[in-house]
Amino acid sequence: MKLRDLLFLTLPMAPLASAADTPKAAADVLGRGLYLVQISGCNDCHSPKKMGAMGPELDATRLLSGHPEGSSLPPPPSLPPGPWNAVGTWDLTAWSGPWGVTYAVNLTPDENTGLGIWTEEMFVKAMRTGRHMGVSRPILPPMPLDSLRAFTDGDLKAVYAYLRSLPPIKNRVPEAIIAPPPAN
Repeated sequence: MKLRDLLFLTLPMAPLASAADTPKAAADVLGRGLYLVQISGCNDCHSPKKMGAMGPELDATRLLSGHPEGSSLPPPPSLPPGPWNAVGTWDLTAWSGPWGVTYAVNLTPDENTGLGIWTEEMFVKAMRTGRHMGVSRPILPPMPLDSLRAFTDGDLKAVYAYLRSLPPIKNRVPEAIIAPPPAN
């Protein structure tokens, strides 16, 4: 038996079709979504941090709200040629590499700055295609799209349901800066 099969034996998921039918089923879906967000490390990049006694820690007041609006960053450092090709801010909410500059997006359901206008279908399609809103610009590194593509549709719908259950946080994240393709 594979590890993934064992995981699902210990953490069964309620059928999504019944999620609206009973409070327990809805709670099971939200619990599954929370679990997947936690084990997938979504907070690592999408949650701002604050400096604590032991170093960076999640800012619980801004969970999953993305790169902090208004934070002033200098240009990313240039790296010499070699095996190192990416750098991140101390809180991991912004990254720079050969693809350009990525800012972790606001995953809360704020309608103007987060995922509030996204439908479940758009969310699932974005994770499957690697395209923002499922149709536009590419979703850039370090987003672990290969891992997310391995999620079942039920898993992605549970993540979406959990993200929709969060309090909306107004936080406008800068647009990604997409680098031109390398010359051949």
